[in-house]
Amino acid sequence: MSYGLGFMIESAVAVLLAITIIYCVMLNDRLKRLKGDEAAMKGMVAELVTAIGAAERAIAGLKITVGECEAKVGGQLESAERLNLDIERQSRAAEAILQKFTRIVAAARSVPELASAAPSVASSTPTDAQSMAAAAQAIAERARQRVTGWAA
Repeated sequence: MSYGLGFMIESAVAVLLAITIIYCVMLNDRLKRLKGDEAAMKGMVAELVTAIGAAERAIAGLKITVGECEAKVGGQLESAERLNLDIERQSRAAEAILQKFTRIVAAARSVPELASAAPSVASSTPTDAQSMAAAAQAIAERARQRVTGWAA
């Protein structure tokens, strides 16, 4: 019986050894695939690192461009604000001048009524007041056109 028990033990060891060999072959195949995947993964990581570097350079370039644009637009905005204030100041000055001309014209219109008392002077040559009134009316009309032209 010792031969039978030894044979069974040796057979069990042979079967376990065969299972171990089959399992090792399967593990070897898996390790080969894993090594292949590792090489592919290294390639992908290298590509990813390259893409990240390019993106970082692009972002740095965009930051520089944004800074330049901000400086340029900021300067233009300040210039536009100064021009706006200047136009408002000139518009107020033009309105004041227009009001003065309106008063001059109104005063000049009242002068011809006084001059009608002396028809010989009024009919032969225009008086200084009439010529001033005509000039004031022309200047007032030009000022109105400029003001309405700026407002439109």
